Amino acid sequence: MTQTGDGEKNAHPLRLTNTLSRSKQIFVPRDPNRVTMYVCGPTVYNYAHLGNARSAVVFDLLYRILRHSYGRVLYARNFTDVDDKINAEAVRTGQPIGAITDRFISAYHADMAALGVLRPDFEPRVTEHLSDIIALIDRLLEAGHAYQAAGHVLFHVPSFADYGRLSGRSREDVIAGARVEVAPFKRDPADFVLWKPSSDDAPGWESPWGRGRPGWHIECSAMTEHCLGLPIDLHGGGQDLIFPHHENEIAQSVSARDGAAYCDFWVHNGFVTVDGRKMSKSLGNVVLAHDLLERHDGQTIRLALLSAHYRQPLDWSDKLLTESGRALSRLKRLIADTASSDHDACAVPIVRNRVVQALADDLNTPAAMTALFSIARELRHADHVAERSRLRRELVEAVTLLGLKHDSPPDCLSQGTDETSNAALAEMVAQRDVARRRKDYQEADILRDALLLKGVVLDDTHEGTRWRRIY
Repeated sequence: MTQTGDGEKNAHPLRLTNTLSRSKQIFVPRDPNRVTMYVCGPTVYNYAHLGNARSAVVFDLLYRILRHSYGRVLYARNFTDVDDKINAEAVRTGQPIGAITDRFISAYHADMAALGVLRPDFEPRVTEHLSDIIALIDRLLEAGHAYQAAGHVLFHVPSFADYGRLSGRSREDVIAGARVEVAPFKRDPADFVLWKPSSDDAPGWESPWGRGRPGWHIECSAMTEHCLGLPIDLHGGGQDLIFPHHENEIAQSVSARDGAAYCDFWVHNGFVTVDGRKMSKSLGNVVLAHDLLERHDGQTIRLALLSAHYRQPLDWSDKLLTESGRALSRLKRLIADTASSDHDACAVPIVRNRVVQALADDLNTPAAMTALFSIARELRHADHVAERSRLRRELVEAVTLLGLKHDSPPDCLSQGTDETSNAALAEMVAQRDVARRRKDYQEADILRDALLLKGVVLDDTHEGTRWRRIY
């Protein structure tokens, strides 16, 4: 059972899809008075792209929900400030790596603040935790799970029987698959680097194995243990981190602690596409949050990033931004126009917030948006003062939990109004039906989310899809 903002018991506990179990489970922390969450943060050699921003916003929302439910939540999100890409940027610009990483960490903080992302309790940097990393590698060597070879220290994957459980990959799949670095000094092709030597012109630190730098995976294991202690309740990140990064984290951390648990819940967000195509440098369609924020309000971008379910792909487009801006504008205008209802607010308690209920079901933001706009519609048409007060409080509480501000309505002229005709909406519904029949569920979800931002909800029945406006 979890707590609502009014201190009343909520009959809808938080359920999350746990990548480890491949199922939706009730989230039960080990200590409800001290919930722990670690999320993999950015590698700071450039501005954050939309994939980075989506992950930050998704886990910011989860952080807010956990705080709403439990009160004390310890949240750590790291910065990777040791990396070959950072080294390459240092060579290109002639700057020390610290100057590059400090610049982009500062930019990341500013951009995420504009998106309404709260600062975590801990923001560890790899360069600040070299002693923890070296100590963890030492423990793995002593336990027989790691070995030295050609100036490297490597984790021996066959020593960990549960390797592949998170990603669902067998050892054969791992060896045959991509992203496994081939090296003649490995005992097993799947073994991965914990420490590697640095050349004279590359950053490096002294260690028992010579001057070098840590491998990518060992960094998060060490920083998680240092900041939060082990085991932790929840670990998050993008889907691209499931393998090999998170798989390797589990192997290291469990092996270093004689089989003790590392993390109970693993939560991963989906990719961002741009106009239906995967973001990539080769396609030239990488969108930086920093650039978007120069042209658009951060709250509008946040709402757009939350428009699709976190586990599904999010297709980014100018149209999505426009619809999100209009929807946000309508909500803020309504809250501003009904401010006089607040005088009766304390007398009308909210027993259960419908948006909170939707978010408790695996962060179901599309369902939360439907509930949000339904509350707005009811508020717009409510006659009784007490009912208006209750609905306004429910709306404000929901908007706040979503990390949106409600005290400064955007310029209505700049946002415009949605004048989509019923015929055009019906055509979009028909297109979605076609997509569903050909089992193109990604396209169907994109159309559903676009309709929702236009104030249209869908009911799929045996007779076909019915739709209705909710604002």
